[in-house]
Amino acid sequence: MSNRTQHFDPNKTALGAPPVADPNRTQVMTGAPAAGLYDPLKTTAMSAIPPGEALNIQIISGREATMANGPAREQFLLELTAAGVPAGVGFGGVATRTPLNLCLVIDRSGSMEGMPLEYVKQACSHVVDMLTPNDILSIVTFEETVDVLMPPQRVTNKGPIKDGIQRLMAGNTTNLYDGLSLGMQQVVGVQEPGRATRMIVLTDGDPTAGIKDFGALSQHASEIKSRGITCTFLGFGPDYNEELLAALAKRSGGNYYYIPQPQMIPDVFRIELDKLMGTVARNLNLTVKPARWVNIRAPQPSSGAEISLPLTDLERGASISQVFDFEFSNHPLGWYRVAAGKLTYEDLLQGKSVTIDLDFVIEFTADSSRYSAPQNPAVASAAQVALASKTVEKTIMGLKTGMITQMGAIQELQKTQMLLTSEGRAAEAQEVTMALRAIQSGDNSGAEKTLMGTMHRMDQGKH
Repeated sequence: MSNRTQHFDPNKTALGAPPVADPNRTQVMTGAPAAGLYDPLKTTAMSAIPPGEALNIQIISGREATMANGPAREQFLLELTAAGVPAGVGFGGVATRTPLNLCLVIDRSGSMEGMPLEYVKQACSHVVDMLTPNDILSIVTFEETVDVLMPPQRVTNKGPIKDGIQRLMAGNTTNLYDGLSLGMQQVVGVQEPGRATRMIVLTDGDPTAGIKDFGALSQHASEIKSRGITCTFLGFGPDYNEELLAALAKRSGGNYYYIPQPQMIPDVFRIELDKLMGTVARNLNLTVKPARWVNIRAPQPSSGAEISLPLTDLERGASISQVFDFEFSNHPLGWYRVAAGKLTYEDLLQGKSVTIDLDFVIEFTADSSRYSAPQNPAVASAAQVALASKTVEKTIMGLKTGMITQMGAIQELQKTQMLLTSEGRAAEAQEVTMALRAIQSGDNSGAEKTLMGTMHRMDQGKH
């Protein structure tokens, strides 16, 4: 257990000199410049990721200082960057990668009969081809009943595994809850340090058997996450419940994909597996407690209580941006720690659990030229993306309820598409373009499913 921490009272603040950063700490303190070593408006990390470490952590304040002796607000950006550079794993292969503990949870209800199930079989066979004897694979199928097609085992003899996959047949109704439960049982039994653990769930419909309640399913996803298992959900076709699958993905810390055509299933499986093979940090959880007289406005409102944010797993070269919006009632002049945070995660590069303390620090000043200065570009950019996510959510709900016209939805999405393009979020911008085309062709359901994925990725803050 790595425990790089300092003991302090988060409500205790000191006037005068800024806090001094511990050089052994991973995060960058957002205090005053010390001997020219730190520029609070600098948007790049002060140093490279230490050798062997999975993550670099940086905290950036929106401005160098905020207003003292009166009500004020300020945003901070927390940036987590994983070690390494993105690399194609897939069929090209790499010399080393993260070993997997993977369970495929496949809907084989009656509506999957025909080409959808054939593409699922193809996708599962691709997965088997991509794995090595160092990986552990299990396969669960669900319809009205749930079955273990393959219990957890190392992928040493691929032929019999693929033969079993080819014998899959469609059944009846959709028992998603029990499918998730049985998948969790397979993964939990073989968890080992240093492995990326994942359930990949594909379904084409609403739950029609077993436990069907939205709240119960969401709570179940949270329980799975609490066992150290991340779930990715792939929604196929026109009939699945995108709100449910996106909520389950969020609760379990995983990804969500909309697959409009069955021929896309193998490619989406491969994309997800490529990411999984590059995972360097998993089970990330961030807690933040505001100091006395500080409120959190976003990402979760809090008046003094600690908030907890489960974060998605990180693969090589990927980053997570999380914006915090703090509100200050009336702080006197000086430097203050306005919030204390703690990040925990499993470092798969070193096979250990890590705990890191984080400090959100800013100066309170009476100099209006400083507290009215333009916001740091990196913080402003991340805040704009977070705001765009809320706009997408309102558009989805407006389409579902009829509270927004087709033209109104198009206008909002065009503005969002332009914003995402300007912020370098090409993938999300492309998805919004796809949603615009769907709306223009009268396919509101397809647009909603696409936008749900866009919103989920923006909420994750991953890029």
